[in-house]
Amino acid sequence: MAVTEPAPAVRPHPRGGIETARGETREGYEGILRRQSLRESAARTYARSLPIVPVRARGLTIEGADGRRYLDCLSGAGTLALGHNHPVVLEAIKKVIDSGAPLHVLDLATPVKDAFTTELFATLPGRLADDARIQFCGPAGTDAVEAALKLVRTATGRSGVLAFTGAYHGMTAGALDASGGAPDVRVTRLPYPQDFRCPFGVGGERGAELGARWTENLLDDPKSGARTPAAMILEPVQGEGGVIPAPDAWMRRMRQITEERGIPLIADEVQTGVGRTGSFWAVEHSGVVPDVMVLSKAIGGSLPLAVVVYRSALDAWEPGAHAGTFRGNQLAMAAGAATLAYVRENRLAERAATLGARMLACLQGLAATHPCIGDVRGRGLMIGVELVDPDAEITDAAGAAVPPPAPALAVAVQRACLDRGLIVELGGRHSAVVRLLPPLTLTDEQAGAVLDRFADALTAAERSLGHRREPGPTP
Repeated sequence: MAVTEPAPAVRPHPRGGIETARGETREGYEGILRRQSLRESAARTYARSLPIVPVRARGLTIEGADGRRYLDCLSGAGTLALGHNHPVVLEAIKKVIDSGAPLHVLDLATPVKDAFTTELFATLPGRLADDARIQFCGPAGTDAVEAALKLVRTATGRSGVLAFTGAYHGMTAGALDASGGAPDVRVTRLPYPQDFRCPFGVGGERGAELGARWTENLLDDPKSGARTPAAMILEPVQGEGGVIPAPDAWMRRMRQITEERGIPLIADEVQTGVGRTGSFWAVEHSGVVPDVMVLSKAIGGSLPLAVVVYRSALDAWEPGAHAGTFRGNQLAMAAGAATLAYVRENRLAERAATLGARMLACLQGLAATHPCIGDVRGRGLMIGVELVDPDAEITDAAGAAVPPPAPALAVAVQRACLDRGLIVELGGRHSAVVRLLPPLTLTDEQAGAVLDRFADALTAAERSLGHRREPGPTP
């Protein structure tokens, strides 16, 4: 398979400029960007760092209105498990449209919803699936987080929430409160374990153990100021926080701590689910079975869909306690069922684990000649490269000198990647982590092309900012 799908012919346009197969001229493409800048809010994000106008896409490839083709390692922020316009997704959508079935049904039962729910339950951890309820929410993951928080507060009669530094759970009020960047903290914040910038300055198992002890002490100390909460919410791999996988032993410890104290555990699998991390659900790496799972992004097969799945004992809601006009998205359910089945039947989670490990190893090898790479981490095809300034130092929690994050370099790398036809995202505490979220259908050849373009972009960005580079090995 070629690295990119064949692009349509690009030809001169009689009015001047360049025309793609869709008839868009370069002047038209630039006009679209200009009008977006004039009309859309200052809150727009991806459009600022990725000034392209997609007109066609398939698999890993996006074609812009300017006729250029890009390898998309953003994948709709992890939404596109099968890449753009996968045939099984298009066929599922087309089948519903051609059938004459209603596209909008609120929360009524339909064959499409029944098929989606059946397929979803078939993929869930067994001990949850055997005793689960599902709530269809508004179409964004943040609404599913809101529903989960509302659910546990109703079931427990408590209001507090335990959340973690670096977390990201969405942009609505309650979800943002539980996120690491909350401007007005109304939850109890706990340290999330990480090796490279451990909050205790030790990293590894010891750092995770200290975080767990802190959590236990906070909950058991009557003078800690933290009452028994309604829930703990965590991401098995922090995405926006900088692609930081939670240690499996720490995950099991959090499950033990919450279970012993009657605190529901909410796993936010909005970005980590559907094979992304090398298992169908990221909690499966540790064997943890949460009380609540928040799911969105890839479960809709590229269309908006969000659900909460939870133990039946928590189902204390009254009718209408959480609703939403667009919770019955039939096209998304059809696309989602097709995606879930394809990932399961073709063992794409296992493929993500294998290929992701290979890509991580290649990137770690790249760090040997690029001192600006501070850390390479991730799980499956959820990969992060933290960039640092090797010529500067800050002091970590243990008093050791460490290189500071380099957000300006990360921006330069992202721009250089785009110039080379590679779309990547930035994240992390200081937006200094380059994130790779390719589709699970990524081929070996495509993975090689992604890594080659990233390495070339990194070298160019280093040169442009004057960062030093270690010489490569002597032949």
